[in-house]
Amino acid sequence: MKVLTILSMVVLLAACAATGPVQYGPAGASNFGYSSTKIEADRYRIVYRGSGGMPPEMVEDYALRRAAELTLANGYDWFRVASRDIAGEERGGVSIGAGVGSGSYGRHGGASVGVGGNVGRVGAQDYFTVRMEVLMGEGDAPDDGGAYDAVSVIDRFVDPGTGIAQ
Repeated sequence: MKVLTILSMVVLLAACAATGPVQYGPAGASNFGYSSTKIEADRYRIVYRGSGGMPPEMVEDYALRRAAELTLANGYDWFRVASRDIAGEERGGVSIGAGVGSGSYGRHGGASVGVGGNVGRVGAQDYFTVRMEVLMGEGDAPDDGGAYDAVSVIDRFVDPGTGIAQ
């Protein structure tokens, strides 16, 4: 009964600590969001750190959105992802284990046997970070399938009903 009570408290605590996706924006005090580094006039490195609960596809989409914003802000029309890396890590939660053993007490000798195991992590979340380097260009995007039209990428994130970026 005691173990069940402790396990219930751990699960409840983990649920309270759960975080969902953060709004799109620059990395702030929480370190979630985007950061950008200009490498050359037409080349940027973009890092987007997603919060717990953000699927890797969403983190990558937000990095592409930032690339589109930088492309337009610098007077270009399209961009190409020159390199891309998606890394994930599990953070938080509580590891739970169980064990059974026996031994001897006092002056009496005896043998002991122990059995243990890791039940798993409760409340852990996956965090994904996307790093990409983008190369920007002017005019019509190349037809090789590797270039993104910056306006089209931005439009994908705008709610057609309100005109407000999502």
